[in-house]
Amino acid sequence: MRSVFGIVALAGLAVGRPAPEPLLLEARAVTVVDQETGFTFSETKAAATLSANIVFRIATPANVPAGQPYDIVLQVVAPNSVGWAGLAWGGSMVRNPLTVSYANGQRTTVSARWATGHSTPQAYSGATFTLLSKGNKSNGTHWQLTAKCTGCTTWTGSSGAVRIDPRDSKRLGYACAAAKPSNPSSPTSSIPVHDVYNYITHDFSAGANANFAALLTQNGISEVPTGNATLFDN
Repeated sequence: MRSVFGIVALAGLAVGRPAPEPLLLEARAVTVVDQETGFTFSETKAAATLSANIVFRIATPANVPAGQPYDIVLQVVAPNSVGWAGLAWGGSMVRNPLTVSYANGQRTTVSARWATGHSTPQAYSGATFTLLSKGNKSNGTHWQLTAKCTGCTTWTGSSGAVRIDPRDSKRLGYACAAAKPSNPSSPTSSIPVHDVYNYITHDFSAGANANFAALLTQNGISEVPTGNATLFDN
């Protein structure tokens, strides 16, 4: 029987087993234009298994003033064999925003979490998500999340203020498991221990959008962020 460690599983880079040596990957500048939402994304594929990838796509506003915070749009496309997927914006599972997403039948759930060390990651109020009216769907093979995040690219870490430069590449951490969360409808559900964790290098500059604000409006962004989205069949 698979052991369930709750949401402490997301801190797997820090606890539970020795972390592997960082896998330093070349920055990928793969630009993808999503015909459904209209956003231009920078895309990085992360291995979930030997034969299946999780696709992480990030869209940023163009011409962000130096040193200023900014929102992003995150799109996660995962095969149905992935029970949950997590992204660590600081490249480590400790003291940086963690984004966890998973399918819930014909819905999907996303949550912001934070780990302070060898302890269970807690809900993180420093990052909020607003789901787009488009780009959230599932079919017989994959589930997809598309959401705006406020607070994913700036935070206060162990060494002070951190900001991801939208014109640069950044190492991110990711984790995933085949088993599903215990309560898929809840953004604070416990999650099974990860099967995979590793690193990707993501080129944020490849996803710049000059019309970022207009595209958000076209995709029905509301002012109240939520953790769930209704998914539509392809």
